[in-house]
Amino acid sequence: MKEAIAILTGGGPAPGMNTVVGSVAKTFLRQGYRVIGLHEGYTGLFNPSPRTVDIDYPMADGIFNQGGSFLQMSRFKPKDSDFENNFNLKFFTDNNIKLLVTVGGDDTASTANRIAKFLEAKKYPIANIHVPKTIDNDLPLPKGTPTFGYESAKDKGAVIARAVYVDARTSGNWFVLAAMGRSAGHLAFGIGEACHYPMIVIPEMFDKTEITVEKIVNLVISSIIKRKIMGMDYGAAVISEGVFHALSDEEIRKSGIHFTYDEHGHPELGKVSKAHIFNEMIEMKLKELGLKVKSRPVELGYEIRCQTPIAYDLTYCSELGIGVHKLFAEGKTGCMVYVDSEGNVSPLYLKDLQDPTTGKIPPRLVDIKSDKFTSVVETILNAITPADYEAAKAYVPNPEEYDFHKILNWK
Repeated sequence: MKEAIAILTGGGPAPGMNTVVGSVAKTFLRQGYRVIGLHEGYTGLFNPSPRTVDIDYPMADGIFNQGGSFLQMSRFKPKDSDFENNFNLKFFTDNNIKLLVTVGGDDTASTANRIAKFLEAKKYPIANIHVPKTIDNDLPLPKGTPTFGYESAKDKGAVIARAVYVDARTSGNWFVLAAMGRSAGHLAFGIGEACHYPMIVIPEMFDKTEITVEKIVNLVISSIIKRKIMGMDYGAAVISEGVFHALSDEEIRKSGIHFTYDEHGHPELGKVSKAHIFNEMIEMKLKELGLKVKSRPVELGYEIRCQTPIAYDLTYCSELGIGVHKLFAEGKTGCMVYVDSEGNVSPLYLKDLQDPTTGKIPPRLVDIKSDKFTSVVETILNAITPADYEAAKAYVPNPEEYDFHKILNWK
């Protein structure tokens, strides 16, 4: 029987999913392998009748440059009892599968390792190689290498954010944008930097103080007042949804948000409009201060996850997909494929990334000590400083409360 590989996509979509799948398939097909695509992520491995598709070369060629994921995705995370009672070992043995390729974030990678260990214990050793993706860009890849999908999501987000900024200037309004980013503010910061937004709010900025609803609101108000002093009655702020993750239970109750949680224990932020919530809180504060400012909410969410990948990700994801075969041919397993800026392929083992105490992979945060971040704060953002206090008194009686550095407790 012909040797085969299986490939699945887990978690949420990111531009480049199909590029990876198509590139993996093309490479292995040329080497004589059968390529089996698994629908619904890991769900298919824990039921007796998985939904599969044989990926041939024309199919791989047809999907590689498309957005979304041809293989239906799932966030299913198996329990220990699933391994004991429901694992479909027959799928691997009957199809002579030698490699499981998983495409996803850290949760998907962790499950891939559990499956590899389980199969080895069952005397059916199988290689597993993971391809790291997330538009959040928060997996700690070496040398600042982005996770695939981030550059495309940032690009498409910036297209929307640029149009919104033009609307703000045209109509004399303010806009409040919320960008995805569960643990880190890379996407919000990248979009805000690209579009010269006068205010960017990301969780990493609160390194010296607790994140509260009031501080988030006051940062935006600070920018609104600064722009008024500058003679500009318009603007836009982009806020990372990750600030919600750092809010205390009390602060979440203050915001009026009622979260549901996914199977991994993460708040299902996709079920609420963060932009609407932020905008409502800001409007309440503006009314309280007697400032006549119109603001509008814009959510940067699902519409950027399935965009057609830009050239950067088409190239990067092709290299990742081809790199899977290189690592497999070298006998590597239990690793992620890593491609550096020069196109060199190497394995990246989870044990080298994970916290030695918890075993979890810590998120890569925006480096707020970097020249890049500092230059954006100092040259692009508009916010009240002590030099603005006197002029700001025309709008608020206590301008020091809206001082950018004081809000963040930066010295």
